[in-house]
Amino acid sequence: MPHDAEGYSLSGATPEAIGYFDRAVRAFTLVYGDTLGLYEDGLKAAPHLVMAHLGKGWALSLGNDPVLAAKARAVLDVVRDLPRNERENAHLAALTHAVEGHRASAVAILDRHLMRYPFDLVAHMAALQMDGHLGRFHLARDRSARALPRWSTTQEGYGIMLSFYAFGLEEAGDYARAEDTGRAAAALEPHGYWPHHCVSHVMEMTGRPRDGLDWMATREPLWSAKDNTNRVHIWWHKALFHVELGQTDEALGVYDGPILDTVRPVGMSICNPSALLWRLETLGCEAGDRWKHLAAMWDGHADGRLCVFTDIHAAMAELRAEDNAALEHRLAAMSKTAAEGTEAASIYRDVGLPVVHGLIAFNRGEYARAVEHLLPSRFDLWKMGGSHAQRDVIDWTLAEAAARAGLRDVALSLAHERLASRPSSMPNRRFLRQAEAISVV
Repeated sequence: MPHDAEGYSLSGATPEAIGYFDRAVRAFTLVYGDTLGLYEDGLKAAPHLVMAHLGKGWALSLGNDPVLAAKARAVLDVVRDLPRNERENAHLAALTHAVEGHRASAVAILDRHLMRYPFDLVAHMAALQMDGHLGRFHLARDRSARALPRWSTTQEGYGIMLSFYAFGLEEAGDYARAEDTGRAAAALEPHGYWPHHCVSHVMEMTGRPRDGLDWMATREPLWSAKDNTNRVHIWWHKALFHVELGQTDEALGVYDGPILDTVRPVGMSICNPSALLWRLETLGCEAGDRWKHLAAMWDGHADGRLCVFTDIHAAMAELRAEDNAALEHRLAAMSKTAAEGTEAASIYRDVGLPVVHGLIAFNRGEYARAVEHLLPSRFDLWKMGGSHAQRDVIDWTLAEAAARAGLRDVALSLAHERLASRPSSMPNRRFLRQAEAISVV
């Protein structure tokens, strides 16, 4: 039976189709290139190439977007009628869970699968991203650590595998090792999204925005090209470095230019402008009509059941755009999901609804009520998914709400907590100034 670049057999393959498939896997795991187009080319050459169908399904499903999830379900219908091997059966089982938002179940299947198939980069990538959607990116560290000793440093894809390990280290808080490993992976795969992303995260989390901007500038031709399909998120990180330095005009310029130019009509992509504009507005930036444009962009890309992370960010835009009908529809869908027996129910119940209600209160100027919603939610906030840097928008809102509510003890405590990890951050210093200005009762 024909084999792919990782050495695994492929059902329904032809030599021509394998070439397209291997290039698609590389594009998918680097986040660089036309993943879906390459899978489609492979399927034109071999319509029964099971892993090309499954790879296409993963690329669609991981966008956390209802429109793409429907397309991924159609892929499953095709694959179920094709002869499959053991590896392909594992992918089919995991993807079946993933398209319904049952990510923990999907990862459990892939985690066991990767103990037997440690070179399966598609499975590594899918597990990494779904763990991210579950707020546990750090598990990629251990999963990669199990696999890497079995890889050769000269093996194709080793740099990609190393970058997965690097990002897991970063999310586990092992910043020094993460930076060294990320830089090593970036040297091996200079166009790779994950190694550049990892080092950017290290600099964000350790309060090194100037180093971050330098890292961005020296490598900009590598990460900003149109072949980097998630470059909007790298631009988002660049904007955050400007925010940390108090350069809000520069950050807003990144929003108005590169971010809006590169955002895709996919839920996870649209989260980037929502998160940045919400932060900037709390700092006093005038958003104008930007929110109305952003709320329109969200239409149809978060449905209150598939992904709480996207729903929270969609709600930000609906609130600020005063799109009350869309917000009410979202709350109703989220409440229904929270009451069901699905895997996502507890996430919507414990995090999604309290956070959105906290944002609603904040938007109404009911800052003490916002604190009532957001402060208890901190214990489970990781469940909303995303990285530490992405979830910080909620803690940021909480700190601002506490200061505006005049809750000196809460505001002061949160400001000191934030400054402990990033003492030079201009927004964090602002939080402290606001807290200290509150009269002692």
